[in-house]
Amino acid sequence: MFERFDRAAKYAIVIAQEEARELRSPSIEMEHVLLGLLVSPDAGLKQLLAEHGHTAEGVREALARKRTSEPLGEEDAAALRSIGIDLDAVRESLEATFGEDALERAVPVAEPKRGFMRGWGMANGHIPFDRDAKKVLELSLREALTRGDDRIEAGHLLLGILRAPNAATRRLLGDETATKTLRAAVGDYLDRAA
Repeated sequence: MFERFDRAAKYAIVIAQEEARELRSPSIEMEHVLLGLLVSPDAGLKQLLAEHGHTAEGVREALARKRTSEPLGEEDAAALRSIGIDLDAVRESLEATFGEDALERAVPVAEPKRGFMRGWGMANGHIPFDRDAKKVLELSLREALTRGDDRIEAGHLLLGILRAPNAATRRLLGDETATKTLRAAVGDYLDRAA
């Protein structure tokens, strides 16, 4: 399928993998594909996204904030309770031992740099697409075929994201009205570029 991707779409996918690696994700997710599109060489698409309030820096910051500042959600807490771990009890124990603001003062330990032959893992290895990102690729092909286009452009990838956004991309791109508006704008953009 990648042979049908134009240069900007291929670039977006390569950058999505780099963004996933940078954000220490075990897989390439839909939001990483969005980041790839926000830095792709398709200047018109980047401008269109910027006009709708979406920039690579803004998305990167939102993803980093989500990763580092949000505590475990209620579903995570329930899952831990089911195996006998009470997060409230853990927090109380930590605060009793290390002080009230122990969790706020905690500084993550930097992982050692990985290099050639020293722990391949995510640093140098392949990062797979998660289910939602695979769906974006499939939907981008469907978008191109539906439009009668002979190749998959960066705009088709964005249409794939907008057709079936996940929770993260909904949070990043806005509500249903915002995504419908952006979807129409991307369609118009592709029509003008054709």
